Amino acid sequence: MRALTVTPLQANTAEVRDVPDPEPGVGDMLVEGIALGVCGTDREIIAGQYGWAPPGRDRLVLGHESLGRVRTAPSGSSFHPGDLVVGVVRRPDPVPCGACAHGEFDMCRNGQYTERGIKQINGYGSQLWTVETDYAVKLDPQLEHVGMLMEPTTVVAKAWEQVEKVGARSWFDPQRVLVTGAGPIGLLAALLGVQRGLEVHVLDVATDGPKPEVVKALGAQYHCAGMAEATAKSKPDIIIEATGVSSVVFDAMASTAGYGIVCLTGVSSVGHKISVDLGATNRDMVLENDVVIGSVNANLSHYAAAAYALAKADTDWLARLITRRVPLEHFSEILHAQPDDIKVVLELN
Repeated sequence: MRALTVTPLQANTAEVRDVPDPEPGVGDMLVEGIALGVCGTDREIIAGQYGWAPPGRDRLVLGHESLGRVRTAPSGSSFHPGDLVVGVVRRPDPVPCGACAHGEFDMCRNGQYTERGIKQINGYGSQLWTVETDYAVKLDPQLEHVGMLMEPTTVVAKAWEQVEKVGARSWFDPQRVLVTGAGPIGLLAALLGVQRGLEVHVLDVATDGPKPEVVKALGAQYHCAGMAEATAKSKPDIIIEATGVSSVVFDAMASTAGYGIVCLTGVSSVGHKISVDLGATNRDMVLENDVVIGSVNANLSHYAAAAYALAKADTDWLARLITRRVPLEHFSEILHAQPDDIKVVLELN
């Protein structure tokens, strides 16, 4: 079979090559890969900035935003040939830490977790892959063309869960949310905000292209004149930050309504310095009971929540998030983002 592989921490080593077909172990399913979503993490691994190969191997099969169809499943499992499935990315550490022992491997405390296509386990970027039935999630058949959006949806499902858990510290009746960034994470966060009945605002720098229209089609309000304008009009109770841009992160911290919540989902690049008044930020956060939280990855409960959210969503709207589909053999076309990109997908078969 063909697979997208890379030598981690070595730039310019990514290539599609023949690899042996996988052999399902006890409790594993054999899955035909349909498509693979591509994100910044994949590009960082391809650029040699990140990633770990499986123990004893030099190369890693890429891909964590999976979508496939079951070819074979263990007898007695809840899966059957033909089912549409997504594989979970992270696995708990072997110790395990307290969080992993309680099924919350997204909150691993010692960093010894592993991840498909990222850290020490081959990913889903191949024409066939195997997955344990305990780490697979069945999708509604109507999601066949958009199901690779499942993994990023799990990220925002967790982010919303974390926001709501923090909100439960007191009376909590949010009305408005501002999402910063209209990439896949931001737009899916906006979708989950709309599904919660909130007034949703989205801030991005794009003035044309697909993003403004996609936001409007969701029933949300689009802003592109900067944080000051967006917060003045939205007066957000919640901000979900999905850009990782340092200046936007700090502006978000100072921009919520009283005892607001800021959830950071974007990962900032290191080395970029900005001047901020930390004293003023601290003063505002304390006097307004504000909270800033970080959120990354997802556990099985978030996969279930994401599957439910996608099944409720308008599939035509979800399809608008996928702005490029690239055949596996032409994977080099994914290496550089194009101006109108939202989500780029590799077609595996």
